[in-house]
Amino acid sequence: MKKIVCTVLALVMVLSLSAAAFADGETYKVGICNYVDDASLNQIVENIQSQLEAIGEEKGVTFDVSYDNPNGDPAVMEQIIQNFIADEVDLMVGVATPVAMAMQADTEDNQIPVVFSAVSDPEAAGLVESNDAPGANITGTSDFLDTAAIFDLVFAQDPEADLIGLLYDPGQESSATFIAAAKALLDEKEVAYEEYTGTTAAEIQMAVQSLIADDVDAVFTPSDNSIMTAELSIYEDLAEAGIPHYAGADSFALNGAFLGYGVDYANLGVETANMIAQILLDGADPAELPVMTFDNGTATINTDVCEQITGKTFEELEELFAPMCTAVKPIETAESFGEAAE
Repeated sequence: MKKIVCTVLALVMVLSLSAAAFADGETYKVGICNYVDDASLNQIVENIQSQLEAIGEEKGVTFDVSYDNPNGDPAVMEQIIQNFIADEVDLMVGVATPVAMAMQADTEDNQIPVVFSAVSDPEAAGLVESNDAPGANITGTSDFLDTAAIFDLVFAQDPEADLIGLLYDPGQESSATFIAAAKALLDEKEVAYEEYTGTTAAEIQMAVQSLIADDVDAVFTPSDNSIMTAELSIYEDLAEAGIPHYAGADSFALNGAFLGYGVDYANLGVETANMIAQILLDGADPAELPVMTFDNGTATINTDVCEQITGKTFEELEELFAPMCTAVKPIETAESFGEAAE
């Protein structure tokens, strides 16, 4: 009888070990769609992929990642998402608000988990019931922008500024909240402002010529993907006019803007990957997994244009802005962070 019991126990242990080994070798299919070819958004994707690879090595699992980019074309974006569904991915990742909203609509019936990244205001976009309790199959990381903090920098650098240009794409839902916040803040300070908008690169270039002609004292742009994409084509005109461009991401400064303020997009990608792992490996429910927000208050100054625009060196600006920021970092103009690091 003892021999039979020992044999049964041995079989149970073998089966358990086999099951554990199978679990360790599991493959999870992840579909990532990035909205546009954008320095910050690309940085997020790169860090999602590298962090998933690190987690996979640590946990003994494989993340089979499919990546695509529609370059802002809604029809192409929809096809990418449908391809992910047809491929039966275990989870989708939507980088930027338009992708997240399209994924939300396309997973209402199939309930494929969705993790978004770089969504500035998930609640206002209707992606979640609340940041603390998303309420459905979607959650993620937010690059919510502290608009008041940016204007603290604007007026520290130029206390006499009395006309601010608001440059944005009205079709970018992620910009609406922060443009409204900027208007309210400037109204309270009794500082005048004008809105300059564009959807295409050509329209944005025309908008910049208009704000230069109007002799604005500074320009504010939230984390607007359309303006970000056009930054390399407008920064020289702004620099020559001596107009500082304050924007809601370090990628703007990378592409020539005077200053980018906001979250660390590399860290945003890492934390997005960690949320993916929580859902796929730990069984976390997206409906109950709070949206992760960041407030690192980092100002990134373009050292190629800062003195031309403000008459101050990076060191002088660093000393000026340091009390209002977690960190003040220098950067040189480049198309990508990889190029900037070379």
